[in-house]
This record gives sequence, C-alpha cells and structure tokens, in this order.
Amino acid sequence: MSTSSTIRAATAFFLAAGLAVSLMATSALAVPLPKPAPKTRDVVQFAAAEPALSKPRATPAAGAAPEPVIPDPRRNKPASLFTTFDANQKAQAGKVSAYLSSLSTLVGNFVQIGPDGSRTKGDFFIQKPGKVRFEYDQPSPIAMIADGNSLAVRDRKLATQDIYPLSQTPLRYLLADKIDLMRDTNVVTVTADDLYISVTIEEKNPLVGTSRLMLMLGVKDNQLKQWTVTDPQGYDTTVAVYNLDTVKKPDPNLFKIDFTNYATPPG
Repeated sequence: MSTSSTIRAATAFFLAAGLAVSLMATSALAVPLPKPAPKTRDVVQFAAAEPALSKPRATPAAGAAPEPVIPDPRRNKPASLFTTFDANQKAQAGKVSAYLSSLSTLVGNFVQIGPDGSRTKGDFFIQKPGKVRFEYDQPSPIAMIADGNSLAVRDRKLATQDIYPLSQTPLRYLLADKIDLMRDTNVVTVTADDLYISVTIEEKNPLVGTSRLMLMLGVKDNQLKQWTVTDPQGYDTTVAVYNLDTVKKPDPNLFKIDFTNYATPPG
C-alpha cells in the first residue's frame, strides 16, 4: 500500500470532514483523486430486512486479526429530521455510552480497510481524555498522535507532520472522558443483532457536507469491535480492533507531538 493511500485512509477514519478534504488536497502529499463513489450509495429506499452489515467470514483464532465487517453502503440514506428511538434502542445506545465512559486506557492492534479496499495493520494506544497514538506497520511510515489538544499526522520517512485541532476529529467521542451518545451527539441509527450493537453518529458541516461515524460493540463481550467513518463523498474507512487491553498503562511519551524533529508545514 502506498504512503499516499495510507495517509488518505488514515485521515479519512480520523479527521473531520473539512480537515480530511484539506489534507487530501495538500499538494505535497500528491494524493490522486478517488474514483466516483459507488452509485449504490445514492439508494434511499431498500427493504427493511436488508442487513446493514455484512456477516464476518469466520471467527478468528485468539489473538489473530479479525476480518472487518464491511457495512452495506446502502445504509447511508438521509436521516429523518424527526428521528425517534424506542426503549430498546435507547438501552442499546446506553450500553455503548457506558462502555466508552468506563474506559480510561485502551491498548491493542488494528486492521484498517480503506475506501479502495486496501488493508493495513498496526498498533494503537489510548489514554483518556483525548490522547491516542496509531502506529502503522512497516513499510508504512505513518503515525498519528493526539496529545489532548492537537492531532499530528506524521510521515517518518519525510520527517514532516500536519497538525489539526483534536476537537475537529469524529473520534473525539471515543476519546471523551465521559459520553452520553443520545444526549451529546446526533445519533441517527441504533441497531442490534446476535453479534453487534451499532450506533451511527452524523455530523453536518455547511462547507463540506455530512460525515458519519458508526461504532460497533460485540453483544457477547460488550467490547469495542470496530468503527467506520463515512466521509462527505460517501467513502467508508473501517477500522477493526483486537487484542484489547484495558489495564496496561501506555507510556506518556507516546502522546507527545515532536515539533523539533518533524517539520510542520505553514498553515
């Protein structure tokens, strides 16, 4: 997978809509324009029985990388202005909120599927509130570091990094100290089946359009399984996490943004 493709996918799952667009437009990255989004993304009506998620191909062995569940693109129909949820849906969203709020640290591995189907892996470290680091496996030179205030998208090979406000990232909900999704976000869908509880949050930006974040927890173990970010153009980036450890304390130095050895392009 090329460096530019990794940056595109990494940025797509982490940055808010406006920042993602601006990063992808940066000439220094030389990122090619994507192909048009699949027409199925424009489908508004579909059968109620149509599943929102594809089923996993197989249950991975302990410690092995999971096969990410790729959401059905047809799920992204326009949200109703008067979305209502029944008691069961509110309870399911409450479970996700309680889980996220219970975390103080989270360490593990991830598998990322980009909009073009490319697959990358790596390690991640979370220290709430607001601190996270994603390290992509070689040969990718990309790392992302949030120090509680800012997010740096770093290229170790070029020794450069781009800095963005952490408050403008869709995963700020995952990094919040405490969160009530139904109260603090614009929840547009809540679904549950035998395997997953899924909550989708929508954000509208008048300049660049609408983006969505779908969080998925396992029904049996009540642990975070994956998330999918849909950008305003309709492209999905899915990140599945595994080998999760909520006890291990990450090294605080992991969350320090290095402004000495990595040049930051002028804004």
